[in-house]
Amino acid sequence: MSNSKITPSYIADHIRRVLKDGGSAPHSEDVQRFFKEEIQSRGWYTAELRKFAVRFRRSIARERGMDFVVQVADQLFSGRILAEKAMAVLLLEKQTKNFGEKEFQLFASWLDRVTSWADHDALAHYLLAPMVAADPARCRQVFLWAKSPNRWRRRAACVALIRGAREQRFFEQIVRLSNQLLNDEDDMVQKGLGWLLRETAKADPKRTVPYLIKIRQNAPRLVLRTACETLPVASRKQVLRERTKA
Repeated sequence: MSNSKITPSYIADHIRRVLKDGGSAPHSEDVQRFFKEEIQSRGWYTAELRKFAVRFRRSIARERGMDFVVQVADQLFSGRILAEKAMAVLLLEKQTKNFGEKEFQLFASWLDRVTSWADHDALAHYLLAPMVAADPARCRQVFLWAKSPNRWRRRAACVALIRGAREQRFFEQIVRLSNQLLNDEDDMVQKGLGWLLRETAKADPKRTVPYLIKIRQNAPRLVLRTACETLPVASRKQVLRERTKA
């Protein structure tokens, strides 16, 4: 085939065939047990998929550049096949320093294609979060996601701040976001917020514990318990016991 006919769509279809042929049916059944939503998995283990993605990225980027790789990933992050979406993210993992606002907006648009927490968290944690950490101005986008009727955009608002939280950054933004989502009744959003607060508490307990005590009466129990998971026993008991007494 001539080079002119090798399009991102052609390469994405080739990857789909490889994923389908190389997967494991028993592992595919195991994957389904983790999800409420019905998903379609090709049965690949993450370590194997990552090796495949890295080899493929190096090859295609050398031949056609990273913009072509992004276009291939855009083709893959669609439908309901978990391995294809994971492959899309793994193709771009650790490459975010090479991307700009155009790519950030593209990756954000993928949130509307999410079908489970697995493809959501891969996208939000490995692509969106490092790009938000690299450019704090993107926090403005995070607060827009938090107002979305789409549960996955609201969860992304939380997950996208985790990288910064681990670096002891964005505390004021995290508090603002937490206050904004504290009454959200969606369990996927609550788990995302709890995850963000847990990482914040782990990195910056001096400021986070007083905040958790402040919100303990209004915070959903799922959020509060998740947020306290990595705290020392005494601090965890303080936050949760005080709530019980009230």
